[in-house]
Amino acid sequence: MNINIEMISPYKIAYIRRTGPYGPENVQIMEQLKSWAREKNLFNENSIILGIPQDNPQFTEPKDCRYDTCLVVSNDYLVIDDYVREGHIVGGKYAVFKINHTAEAVQKAWIDIFPELLTQGYKFDEKRPIIERYMVQMVNNHYCEICVPVY
Repeated sequence: MNINIEMISPYKIAYIRRTGPYGPENVQIMEQLKSWAREKNLFNENSIILGIPQDNPQFTEPKDCRYDTCLVVSNDYLVIDDYVREGHIVGGKYAVFKINHTAEAVQKAWIDIFPELLTQGYKFDEKRPIIERYMVQMVNNHYCEICVPVY
């Protein structure tokens, strides 16, 4: 696997949280967030969508796993909505894995990234979340990224 090390800036986000098993249902929430963003004129070619699994299904019951679908917004944007929440991503040092934007490639990457981190000598920083990053321009070329916090 190809790893890029990147310092990710802190982000302000608008997000929708889904609770339940990780999987295809997360795509529905992503579509809902994009629809909301289009209504607010926040979605364009430069948009960044993030998927953030908040729980490890090895330790959390699948029915209790939380997944946040996020849109990076400007610091001065005020999220006033009953359905969409406002939050922040801390940022920091991440190992970035560029992968094909298919369900199969994403599932395989989740299996392969941790052994690859060890092989490359990086340690997973459990204090920060793993981020699936979907930049519109990259998705249009059938790619996405999994960003793993490291030290």
